[in-house]
Amino acid sequence: MGYIYLAIAIIPEVIATGSLKLSEGFSKFTPSIVVIVGYGIAFYFLSLVLLPIVI
Repeated sequence: MGYIYLAIAIIPEVIATGSLKLSEGFSKFTPSIVVIVGYGIAFYFLSLVLLPIVI
């Protein structure tokens, strides 16, 4: 299950990284929201991948 969570984490991270340049220093609203939400989703699923290691 960890590999599935990792794959799910990679997709929004790539999208957020691509939107980071489009946000132009967080001065454009829509790409900035995509960056924040994308990294939020990526970190959430990455934490699910690391959860069995911590417990």
